[in-house]
This record gives sequence, structure tokens and C-alpha cells, in this order.
Amino acid sequence: MTSPSLTCLGIVVTDRGSRYAVSGAPVRSRAEIDMALAALKTDRSYAKATHNTWAALLPTGALKADDGESGAGMVILRMLERAGLDDHLIVVTRWYGGKNLGGDRFRRVQDAVRAYLDTTGLAAD
Repeated sequence: MTSPSLTCLGIVVTDRGSRYAVSGAPVRSRAEIDMALAALKTDRSYAKATHNTWAALLPTGALKADDGESGAGMVILRMLERAGLDDHLIVVTRWYGGKNLGGDRFRRVQDAVRAYLDTTGLAAD
């Protein structure tokens, strides 16, 4: 099985010292999700990030992980559902900047996912 082709946009949002990057790849199974995450983390910066939250809508159902950023996986999942984007993984990476963002952290996750959907042309019309 070959690794999914990962698109990394790099840092797309900053807020009070925290930096957010977004990445994604077409996937069809949990194994492909795991391969894409492993490929992302071969970059030392992403491997050392505070959080790599992700979600994907697969034929077998929805999958998500918060990676310590409680609720962020659900934010990504809901955006994938609204966009009608099946068989695709989106990962939002956060490097914590030292200040709690409260509810704004969800807006930054949304901003990152929107940037990915718009940049890749995958946004629902």
C-alpha cells in the first residue's frame, strides 16, 4: 500500500503566539490515515507540535482525533460533512504559543480548514 499524497499548506493562522498549519490527503481507510499522519510527522516540526488534530469521512464511517485539543476533531469533521468531502483527511496542527485562546481556538481550527478547502478547490459550491 502506498502512502497517500499529503498536501501541506504550512502556517495559515496565528493567534496570540499560537500557530496553526493545515494538511490533508485523499484516504479510503484507517490504514491510509495512519500512513498520512506518519508521513506528516516525518517533519520534525510537525512531530513536535502541541496538537495534530484530524478528521476524515470514510465509507466505513467518520473518524476523528483531538490529540489533546478537546473538541477540535469534531470541528474538522463537521466542516468535512458540510463540504460533502468524503474520503479525505484534514489535519490541523497547532503549536501552542503560551496563551490560552478559549473558544477562539475553535475559530482558528475553522479558519485553517477553510483555508485548506479554498486553496485546494475542495470547498462545496
